[in-house]
Amino acid sequence: MRPRIGITTGDPAGIGPEIIRAAFDSGKLPNDATCEIIGPTNGFSLGKPTPSSALAARDALEEVARRALTCEIDAVVTGPIHKARMYEIGFDFPGQTEFFAARCNVDNFAMLLTGRGLTVALATIHLSLAQAIANLRCLEIVRVGKLLADFVVRRGGRRIAVAGLNPHAGESGALGREEIEIIAPAIAQLRGESLGEFSGPYSPDTIFHRAVEGEFDAVLCMYHDQGLIPLKLHAFHEGVNVTLGLPFPRTSPDHGTAFEIAGKGIARPDSMIAAIRLAVELAQR
Repeated sequence: MRPRIGITTGDPAGIGPEIIRAAFDSGKLPNDATCEIIGPTNGFSLGKPTPSSALAARDALEEVARRALTCEIDAVVTGPIHKARMYEIGFDFPGQTEFFAARCNVDNFAMLLTGRGLTVALATIHLSLAQAIANLRCLEIVRVGKLLADFVVRRGGRRIAVAGLNPHAGESGALGREEIEIIAPAIAQLRGESLGEFSGPYSPDTIFHRAVEGEFDAVLCMYHDQGLIPLKLHAFHEGVNVTLGLPFPRTSPDHGTAFEIAGKGIARPDSMIAAIRLAVELAQR
């Protein structure tokens, strides 16, 4: 069967509609899938978000979630939304990741980013740095690690590195004890309960280079920017956001609405192309 992919346009005042069109025109999308655009592609002032454009983005999300849950489509790709504008119209979620988890009634979910030679998953997501450290728990690392291992194994990998929280992974406790008291026990549990081959905790300032060089298939990170900074440095234009734990694949380009360049013909479709290609791959698997 040809996978059916639903693609939302995101906020139609941003670059979502044009990068979708550019992706379709690129000749780089799989031929063995059916893609359907959900949401308006015109009728809004480019670069000028309004409550109406945010409402259109919200309605597209609701529609694509409904279709995925009723098996009318096999995977979802979401265009970029502007969170501040969405909050103004009553969107009660930190981001699209949490929206889909709520609509699917899923508590066990996680955020993963992948691009070129690097894949990262996040033990904590949308929290301040202080909150992320305070909320770091062994059980959460294990939970996200299992979801990451499932993703990695499905794509033919097994080797997962776990990043430390502190400089030099705590320097044997001299720079923090989270590695000893929280992260190492989580790794030990993952080794016994997961299909992945987990190792670490590794110093965060070297582990991403090692992963890009091919030593590991993915890195489990302790907080948002620990994973996203190296991912965007390595694959800024090709990065893809994946929500783990949903009953269907959901991917998204790893960038925002870019209102400042909307309609100027300079927005690159690389990340959207990568998001669609990955959604097709995951749906086929």
